Amino acid sequence: MSRATTDKRGPAPLAITMGEPAGVGPELIARLWREREAIGLPPFVYVGAPEALHAVDADLPITRIERASDADSIFAKSLPVLPVSIAEAVVPGTLNPANGAAVVEAIDTAVSLALDGDVSAVVTAPIHKAALYQVGFSAPGHTEYLARRCGLDDKASVMMLATDELRVIPVTIHVALKDVPKHLTAGAITHAGMVAAHDLRGRFGITKPRIAIAALNPHAGEGGAMGMEEGTHIMPAVWALRDEGLDVTDPQPADTLFHADARKKYDVVLCMYHDQALIPIKTLDFWGGVNVTLGLPIIRTSPDHGTALPLAGKGEARTDSMLAAIRTAWQMAKNETSV
Repeated sequence: MSRATTDKRGPAPLAITMGEPAGVGPELIARLWREREAIGLPPFVYVGAPEALHAVDADLPITRIERASDADSIFAKSLPVLPVSIAEAVVPGTLNPANGAAVVEAIDTAVSLALDGDVSAVVTAPIHKAALYQVGFSAPGHTEYLARRCGLDDKASVMMLATDELRVIPVTIHVALKDVPKHLTAGAITHAGMVAAHDLRGRFGITKPRIAIAALNPHAGEGGAMGMEEGTHIMPAVWALRDEGLDVTDPQPADTLFHADARKKYDVVLCMYHDQALIPIKTLDFWGGVNVTLGLPIIRTSPDHGTALPLAGKGEARTDSMLAAIRTAWQMAKNETSV
């Protein structure tokens, strides 16, 4: 992969995919572009159907382009669009699986641009997986699909949720709580820690990442009285990560790990299951969370919310998370190009 840079001007533009065309993605993109000067928005190219934009903002000025590099000169006056054809008209809030192929094409195009160095990062608007499954989408989710498009195994990528106050990584994600110990392996924890350390250095500018490890059980198992997983599952990963020279804590009780003073002592927390990671971060900043995919040869961020179909086209959806995803991707790209 060539490093995406425009020499003296800094990173190349971002690519933002349309996501589900009937969801809030196109609306958020259009609204943010209209506010570009007031909020200091970095240049980006929209990869998707122009019709999805005009379905929510009929007067939005757009310019169809053939090269992502053209976005820099156009962005101030018109929204640059790399068009993707859709099968049927877009009705905001009304899911239409016939347009699923266009959703996938937009993702594929953006990833290819990033791999070729034509854009500095990819920001993905939310997709509707159930609709995509009807057109042959076989990946468990967006994150795994991106790994495949980059030529990697599904499990190569790591999901990190980030706000200004906290970064968390759920080692197990969409797993029933009763099944977490079956999926919580030393290998999975070690992989998450290694990937996190690598990307925190190269893309977040943290020279010596400090990694906190959340325990699975109350009171970190209390010496085995409340569970053995801290010793059997987690500590082997802690030792492995320390052998790699990383700054890693022993398993810490989760109920004392997320208050303000505790957060000053680490850069990221490896959490053992979904809600252990997402409850604290959404409590701290429900609207501004960003989903960051680590472990890929490209930078990818996404707003930490879904398609919000009931809100689409009504002007009610908040732009906070999409804006944070754009700003995070841009900062990561700047950090990477400065290395």
